[in-house]
Amino acid sequence: MSEKELEAAALELKKAADEVKKQGEKAELEMKRLGDLTADTKKSADDALIKHNEIAARITEIEQKMARAAEGGTKPKSVGYTVTEAQEFKDWVSRGGKGRFVMEVKAIISSLTTDADGSAGDLIVPMRVPGVITPAQRRLTIRDLLTPGRTGSNAIQYVKETGFTNNAATVTETAGTAKPQSEIKFDIVTSAVTTIAHWVLATKQILDDVPMLQSYIDGRLRYGLMLAEEAQLLTGGGTGTDLNGIYTQASAYSAPIVPSAAGVLTKVDVIRLAMLQAALAEYPASGITMHPSDWADIELTKTDDGAYLFANPQGGSEPRLWRLPVVETQAMTVDKFMVGAFQLGAQIFDRQDATVEISTEDSDNFRKNLVTVRAEERLALAVYRPEAFIKGDFSDALAA
Repeated sequence: MSEKELEAAALELKKAADEVKKQGEKAELEMKRLGDLTADTKKSADDALIKHNEIAARITEIEQKMARAAEGGTKPKSVGYTVTEAQEFKDWVSRGGKGRFVMEVKAIISSLTTDADGSAGDLIVPMRVPGVITPAQRRLTIRDLLTPGRTGSNAIQYVKETGFTNNAATVTETAGTAKPQSEIKFDIVTSAVTTIAHWVLATKQILDDVPMLQSYIDGRLRYGLMLAEEAQLLTGGGTGTDLNGIYTQASAYSAPIVPSAAGVLTKVDVIRLAMLQAALAEYPASGITMHPSDWADIELTKTDDGAYLFANPQGGSEPRLWRLPVVETQAMTVDKFMVGAFQLGAQIFDRQDATVEISTEDSDNFRKNLVTVRAEERLALAVYRPEAFIKGDFSDALAA
C-alpha cells in the first residue's frame, strides 16, 4: 500500500461525504414538503451512506497496513550475516580462504542476547517518561493581594499626607471672630522601579534537540523571578536596589486593649487585636498572612473534648480567621504575622513583565556552542499607608 492509494481513497471519501450531504438535504426538503420520504429518496440516501462507510473502512485498512509495514521495517542483521555478506569476505573466500580475515563490525548485538540472530541491543531504547521532574514549587500569593498597576516610567511618585492637626471646634456667631486653623502636611514620596534578574548557561545542542528542556528552563527562570519578587514585596529592605517591602514599613503590633475575658492569650487573640489596631487607624484589615507552620498550629487547636476549633479535617474550605482570608506563605518567617488592608494600603506597578531571552552573543558562547538564558522583570511597589499594615511576633505578643 502506498501513500498515493491513500490519497486517492481520501479523495473518494470526500466525494462520498458530499453525496451523503446532498442526499440528506434532499431528504430534509422532501420531509418538509410531503411529510414523508419516497422509496427512491430512501434508497439513494442509503446507497450514499453505504458507499461512504465502505470507503472509510478501506482507508482504515490501508492505514493499518502502512503502519504494520513501517513497524516491520528492515530486520536487523546479525554479526554473522553482516560478515558473510560483506564483499571483503566473499573476495577472501574466492582467493581460497587462506590466512586471516579481519572485519570491524559495529555493535549490533547486545550483551543480553549475544546468541540471538538479529538481536539488537543498540536498537533497544529506554522508555523515557514524558515531562521533566521538577523540584517542588512554593505557592505564590502576595502579588494577588495587592492592587495591580502599570507604569512607563522609572519611578513612581505620589503625594502623601504626613501630618494632620485637627483644630476644628465650635465658634461664636459674633462677626469678626477668628476661626480655628488646622494644619495638614504633605510630602512627595518616590518609589523607584527595580529590576529582578538572573541567568543560566545551557548547551545549544540541548536547546535545539529537546524543546521541552527549553520550556523547562524558561519556566524555572520565571519561577525564580517570582520567588525573589515575593520576598521583595514582603521584606525588601528599601536600600540599594531592593524594594521597600510591606512588612518592612508596616506598623509594629501594640495591643490596643486588654481583653476582659479571663484566660491566657492565644495566637487567635493576637490576630484579633491586630485587626482592631488596623481598624482604629481607619484601615479595616482585608487579609492575614503568616507562615504555614503558625497557621497549622492555630488549626490544630482543640477543645477539652478533643474537637478541632478552627478546622474540619474533612473540609476543603479556604483558610479564614475572624472572617478574613489567611494567606500561608514561606516568605514569612516562622512566628511572624501581618494583618493589613492590602488593596487599600499598597499597589504594585509593573514596568516590564517577566521576560526570558536567549542569546549566543555572550562571552565565548559562540566558540563553546553555549547559549545564555536570561530572565528579568521590572517593577515598583508603592506602600501608600504603612499604618494599614500591622506586623509582629507571636511569641512577643503572647509574652507581653
